[in-house]
Amino acid sequence: MGAVCCCSSEPVDYNAGNTEVTLYHFDLHRAVGKGAFGKVRVVEHKPTKKLYALKYIDKARCIRQKAVANVIQERRLLEEIDHPFIVNMRYAFQDDENCFFVLDLMLGGDLRFHLERKGFINEEVVVFWIAELSCALEYLHRQKIIHRDIKPDNILLDAMGHAHFTDFNVAIHYSERRLHTSVAGSMAYMAPQVVGRKGYTWAIDWWSLGVTAYELLFHKRPFDGKTSERMTHSIMKDPLKFPQDKNVSEACIKALKGFIDKDPATRLGCRPDGQGFEDVRRHPWFAGIDWENLQNKECQPPFVPDMKAANFDVSHELDEFLMVEKPLTHTKRKANADLDKLKPELRELEEKFTVYDFAHSRRMSYYPHNQPIVTVGSESDTERTLAPSQTATVAERSQAGSPTFDGARHDYPMPEMPRPSHQSSHRSHRSSRPSHSPSRQSHSPS
Repeated sequence: MGAVCCCSSEPVDYNAGNTEVTLYHFDLHRAVGKGAFGKVRVVEHKPTKKLYALKYIDKARCIRQKAVANVIQERRLLEEIDHPFIVNMRYAFQDDENCFFVLDLMLGGDLRFHLERKGFINEEVVVFWIAELSCALEYLHRQKIIHRDIKPDNILLDAMGHAHFTDFNVAIHYSERRLHTSVAGSMAYMAPQVVGRKGYTWAIDWWSLGVTAYELLFHKRPFDGKTSERMTHSIMKDPLKFPQDKNVSEACIKALKGFIDKDPATRLGCRPDGQGFEDVRRHPWFAGIDWENLQNKECQPPFVPDMKAANFDVSHELDEFLMVEKPLTHTKRKANADLDKLKPELRELEEKFTVYDFAHSRRMSYYPHNQPIVTVGSESDTERTLAPSQTATVAERSQAGSPTFDGARHDYPMPEMPRPSHQSSHRSHRSSRPSHSPSRQSHSPS
């Protein structure tokens, strides 16, 4: 990334067994992305000399936008995740002004960046990326996690060209006993069950992956509209069409029709009992994929990013040079803060945005095991969301909570939880992959 804008800091006793990770453990390098509450920048972990992506969130701005619950949710979900095709969290901590995520560094940029530069992506490249991302999606669903915001902006490449999901800000655990109804994510990629408020579960991610593949191949989305009403109608009612001059294989068309199937019961990847991922693996479009080598990251990607160029918008780092925003600096925490005197939101962050260090902490699940069914409409069952922001991200408050799956409030069968595939149990800590999509502007709810 280049040794740009490096900030050194005071010495830290790295060998002290009880020393919690802080910003002082990192040297700060260039900014590579910008989100709703802060930036993403390259950092170097002093004890190991490894590079990571530091995503930092301004607490005050986060509180103003009522996103505390989302930040805590993302922090907890990322602790549960470790997969070769996901941007994994390595450290988490906070100071008085910011919450910090230290993530795998992705030097290859996001797929939106490459799509805009190239105009379209060759089919052999897209099928490779979708195969890698399918492995990650099957893993997430076995962890009872729905991403809910799959799109080119939230897929990052490492220096070799491997694809990884990032941005779990609106990701949630799903329950096998109820459907979700809150509208969250980016509307153009939402499944009919989301925009139609019919109730949904993990099957919506396969739809979004299909829409992403379609856009990469044709540089346009299959459903669109100038207003949310028109887009909702298009997603709900319009048939899937392909450009007349499409230059892709019949197997590709068949796969896209499978993923972008309005009925989740027949959608590719969504058959219950773990058979959905097997359907993906056996699909003719993926006939050239060596799945074992792919999941071990031993396949050569057909597209390798140009590492001599910046694979991100270089304007992100100009803010600090021009003093548009307050630069991030190493600061000591105030000693012995009295939690009882803090505002409720700050206290919640202090208590729940806990320190994480992948070298010393055991990953744990925050999934609510044996979660009882809550009466529909009760306050505790209402899914928290944020108001829409300036981007195409839609997030509206679910007024009635999530319905139990026993009535006629939805018109499709709820897919059962994917069961473990014999191919997937990757727990290795891979330490040079990236961060947050620079184009992501808003953080919406769970």
